[in-house]
Amino acid sequence: MGLWVQLPAVTFVSALVSTPHPTAGGRHDPLLVLDGYENDGIRLKCFSERLLSEVQVLWTDGRGDNITATPLTTGTTTATASSSVLLKPGAGNSASCKIIDKLLRTSTESSVVIADAFFPVTSPWLPAFVVLLFLSIFLVITAIYQLRKNQKTMIRETNAQGCIQNDIDRLKKELTEEQKTFENANQKMLAEIERIRQQLEFCRARSNAVNITLDENCKHPSLMVKEKNRVRSSSQAEIPPEAVVLATEGFSGKKHYWEVEVGNKSEWGLGVLGEEMRNTLRTVTVDPLSKENTFSLWFSKGEYSFTGGTDIKYHKVCSVVGVFLDLELNQLSFFDAEEKYLLKRLSLERSGTLYPFFSPGADGKWLGVRPVMEKAFPSL
Repeated sequence: MGLWVQLPAVTFVSALVSTPHPTAGGRHDPLLVLDGYENDGIRLKCFSERLLSEVQVLWTDGRGDNITATPLTTGTTTATASSSVLLKPGAGNSASCKIIDKLLRTSTESSVVIADAFFPVTSPWLPAFVVLLFLSIFLVITAIYQLRKNQKTMIRETNAQGCIQNDIDRLKKELTEEQKTFENANQKMLAEIERIRQQLEFCRARSNAVNITLDENCKHPSLMVKEKNRVRSSSQAEIPPEAVVLATEGFSGKKHYWEVEVGNKSEWGLGVLGEEMRNTLRTVTVDPLSKENTFSLWFSKGEYSFTGGTDIKYHKVCSVVGVFLDLELNQLSFFDAEEKYLLKRLSLERSGTLYPFFSPGADGKWLGVRPVMEKAFPSL
């Protein structure tokens, strides 16, 4: 029901300012009612006690201008006519309702004045606030969306970095394995190259093979020579390991190679010595050979030694030793003839004729000079 409770002051004012304007006959004052708030305004209703067919209504504002109102209607429970108008702020705070009685030719009028405070107030900042509110909501939603997007991007980047790191680790591992494989292959290749180089060097040395015969007139008396190419110690007496027999041939130039079968002997010695030492041994055959006056290779107790006390470490015991005398380069080389491997190379520090010598040791086993095969370059 209207604003009877909410706006008692207004009703009172309307009652005070309601003014009848009779033109003839009795008085029928219209009743003004504040029906409520509507669309930022206040709905006013004007009621007449006369029937609809007997009256007409006229609405005016404070300036006397007509106001468009709803047509007159008849009440459902009473035989009264009513009309309403929507009074909005800014259109004037007063309104008048005039009822014109067609039969009696009279008119009555009621007016109302409504203070601005009773109109619904809309703050001028409300649109800006609403805009800012929606803008803030949009910015928050955009920020959340961008944050989630950035988070997903970071997760993808982190996963991508993890995949990249895994690929890097895998590639490093593969590279390390490839490097090890390459190093092993390289070492094998270098070892094979060294083996081939030594075999080539051995074959070149062997291509200078000469015949060697043992000189029975130049040997220690405790040694036994057989067939001019084999020697061993006598089994009747113990002899020093430096007891030697010399070769008949002496060399003063070019290159010369010969091979000696030492088999599984526990001790032996091979090398060359000068003509002066040879002449001494021919006249005094009882004394053993002095190693310091020779260029030689000695084997005893599983170890090799050379002139000057130099030792070498070799992985196996030679059964055949190749001796290469290169008087063009003044070098004496010893080879493992079966493995085609260089044992040691000595520099010769004297000139003149050099003679091969052989020491079979005191184990009583044969040491022999074997003829070199006619094929100068055996298969590699």
